[in-house]
Amino acid sequence: MEEVSRTITSETIGAKNKLKGNFLKKGISIALFSGLMYGFYSAFLTLGMTKGVWGDWYGVNAAGLSAIVITYVLGALGSAVNDTCSAVWAIIYATFKGKLGDFLRCLKTKPGTVMIFAALIGGPISSTAYVVALQMAGSIVIPITALCPAIGAILGRILFKQKLNKRMMLGISICVLSSFMIGSTSIGGDAPKGMFLGICIAFIAALGWGFEGCVAGYGTSMIDSEIGITIRQATSGLSNLLILVPLFGLLLGDGIKFSTDLTIQAFTSGAAMIWFALSGLCAFVSYMSWYNGNSMCGAALGMACNGTYSFWGPFCCWIVLGVIGGMEGWTLPTIVWIAALLMMFGILIIAMNPIDLFRKKEIAENDVA
Repeated sequence: MEEVSRTITSETIGAKNKLKGNFLKKGISIALFSGLMYGFYSAFLTLGMTKGVWGDWYGVNAAGLSAIVITYVLGALGSAVNDTCSAVWAIIYATFKGKLGDFLRCLKTKPGTVMIFAALIGGPISSTAYVVALQMAGSIVIPITALCPAIGAILGRILFKQKLNKRMMLGISICVLSSFMIGSTSIGGDAPKGMFLGICIAFIAALGWGFEGCVAGYGTSMIDSEIGITIRQATSGLSNLLILVPLFGLLLGDGIKFSTDLTIQAFTSGAAMIWFALSGLCAFVSYMSWYNGNSMCGAALGMACNGTYSFWGPFCCWIVLGVIGGMEGWTLPTIVWIAALLMMFGILIIAMNPIDLFRKKEIAENDVA
């Protein structure tokens, strides 16, 4: 009887460990998928900003717009249109899941307020800086923005006294080295005009997203991740559309009416909105996959898997814009691809000890045996 009981217990533990291992693998797959979707979001957003009325604005004659309006006002507007589309997708998803009422109720809670604050940082500031950097320097800025986990780790240490050990410091150093490798391509006579400034602006996006990650971590630990994402996307879209774009129009353009006219033209340009709707969907799915992956494989490993967008971003832009779209300027130097892969490794080291992946596998195999 004892032997039968021992056999049943062993089989139960083996089945449990196998189920746990499959759950972890699924979480890793979902988190990796979030990085891929972020790459497609970047590509479709950039493609949308070449179609319809955007083609006139960025064209040879620039539709009579000044250089500062083209760079910053249109960058903010592109971010606003994308984030608004993403918010619509998020609300549709919440409605389909029967969580729209929970979404409205959470807006009044403290965790909801924290998510709104995080979205105000990651939306109007980081998202706009990301779009502006993309327009100025191309997909080379994407690995730079992937520094946000490293920045988040440093800010977590400063703001919340979180532990920052030698392994994490090594990962941060690798990420910084990678960013310098990428930045080196913007120095010299062969570098395109505006590339260095674009890379500098990309650092602003990384800083904002790093801070957002620190703040949002508190909010999402207390509310449903799907509700948190809906709050994040809705806040980002509305704040971009109703605050930042009018403010830029007032400061850099010919007033709020000027920015309002641009906004109406953008949303009524069917040729462009098709791609913005697609980029907004990819952005929403990316965030959704990242949050779901984190809940299954842990925030640290999920962060490392999501950080693969430092590779997928330039790759998707090259495929969608360069190969399929036939646009010039989307090929990247070999050093950038090497640096992107190196940065992915640095992010993994920040998030966890890579050796633990093999240890977990060995333990699971031993338990099953």
